Amino acid sequence: MRRTENITGTKAATEVKAGQGRLSRAKKAVTAACGAAYLAVNGLPMTVFAAGTGTTAITQPLDNLKTLVIAVIGAVGVIILAKNVMEFAQAYQQQDSSTMNSALKGIVAGVMMAGISTVLSFLGF
Repeated sequence: MRRTENITGTKAATEVKAGQGRLSRAKKAVTAACGAAYLAVNGLPMTVFAAGTGTTAITQPLDNLKTLVIAVIGAVGVIILAKNVMEFAQAYQQQDSSTMNSALKGIVAGVMMAGISTVLSFLGF
């Protein structure tokens, strides 16, 4: 009976050692692959296109886009403002309080949208 346990225990120990050997080889392979990848990435030359000309060539399209978006928001704000002023006038003439409240909210929104370019320029954007 003891002999069977001894053989089984020896067999289990051999399997554990074999498993550790496989794990050790896998760990070494992963470490080598990570090291090679690190060296490849850091060893590659990097091209820089911002030499001598400043950053205006890169930031100019973004500035143009920002100006365009702010101008569109301002134009839409003026349109919303004009529409809601007319709605408020009609609601005032008909004594419709719910439409007057809605029109006043639209007027406030239109003023905010129309004035956003001035506020952003004041803040430095």
